[in-house]
Amino acid sequence: MAKILIVDDDQGVREMLEIMLAREGYSVSCASDADKALNRCRKTAYDLVITDLKMPKIDGIEFIRRLKDVAPATMVILITAYASPETALLAMKEGAYDYVEKGFDFEDLKTIIRNALDKKGVRTEDARFLRHLEDIISFGDMIGKSREMLKVYGTIKKVAETSANILILGESGTGKELVAKAIHEHSPRQKLPFVVINCGGIPENLLESELFGHMKGTFTGALTDKPGLFEIARGGTVFLDEIAELSPFLQVKLLRVVQEKTFRRIGGAEEIRVDVRIISATNQDLSKKVGDGTFREDLFYRLNVIPIHLPPLRERKEDIPALTQFFIEKYARAFGKEVQRISTYAMELLMDYPFPGNVRELENIIERSIALETSNIILPENLVLSGSASSQALPVIDIDIPSEGILLNDELAEIERRIIRKALLMAEGSKTRAAELLHVSFDSLRYRMEKLGIA
Repeated sequence: MAKILIVDDDQGVREMLEIMLAREGYSVSCASDADKALNRCRKTAYDLVITDLKMPKIDGIEFIRRLKDVAPATMVILITAYASPETALLAMKEGAYDYVEKGFDFEDLKTIIRNALDKKGVRTEDARFLRHLEDIISFGDMIGKSREMLKVYGTIKKVAETSANILILGESGTGKELVAKAIHEHSPRQKLPFVVINCGGIPENLLESELFGHMKGTFTGALTDKPGLFEIARGGTVFLDEIAELSPFLQVKLLRVVQEKTFRRIGGAEEIRVDVRIISATNQDLSKKVGDGTFREDLFYRLNVIPIHLPPLRERKEDIPALTQFFIEKYARAFGKEVQRISTYAMELLMDYPFPGNVRELENIIERSIALETSNIILPENLVLSGSASSQALPVIDIDIPSEGILLNDELAEIERRIIRKALLMAEGSKTRAAELLHVSFDSLRYRMEKLGIA
């Protein structure tokens, strides 16, 4: 049973909220001013505080500031008769979850309370759940059992049952769409549409029509009425990828959908009401874009109800072997190849690589390697890692010692031969530059080449 504290100098408001919330099954307490509320919070751990803005001595904003020191985990909802965008944003900056205006619809307040308590649950580390996940290597279409990914899986499980908006943050190629899909598939909306749209890949005029639809004759080519993706996704989930690329004009329209759950088609007069869950994603720093004025602060707070941070692959390298094997099996089937595994040295090279393109880059590397491989194992000569500026083949050194043993001098000569050829390739045939790359003298390189029979 969640514990809620109501703070308001109006006895009638306190009693009304206490009765209504008690009927919903909450444990409700009241305080007539901020000082009494702070004293209560020092003695009792409340899950949620609902506070008035205008109160004697200490107003709602200052109360929120002081509450952070007393009970930093407690969620706060602000109630005000003097709402303004500036007041609302100030309250959210100080740590409030949301705000409502007096005269609010109680159903709306109940939804906000449920979402606030859901977010508090996500903030609280559930160690038992993480221990339960320790043996899990995949979740949905995601692969990995690093602690970072287990936390992501745990968050998905917790938020999927709610209707709160989600903001997925992470570098390109980390799998943000897979997270959004997993949330949808573990939610009560799983049998309803999951609609994906890339906000950065469509021109603004076309994107508005894609999102909200249009009426026949609105513009050239509008031959019929067309529903937008929010209509198509009715009851389901809309995934807005690259949300940071949304233009200021469309940010305003999206904010209305988020707040009011209504919109109009282009050229239409009818208000269309939809119940959809919005999951957004970006590889950019939205807080910075809010600061420089290119992304609306109020929209940011509405979308960022529950943030999920996806770690880059370089921060969860223990997941690389499992991901690699998954992609080997996937593309061996797709290409009809007999490739079953990756050689030890090739795997070491992958483990040492920083993967600027993350999981997507690893998948591309394995796909290309399977396509080129003629044996049943991926060898280094078919493993090409692409840096951000250029592509370079990895050195071809992979030694397997058979039961009958090897001739060490011959093997070392072959390794040296391959390294020199690689250096000459990188130096575009210049022996002087190749010697510099290998940190040997020109005469030493020439002697080695003659000894090894390198032309």
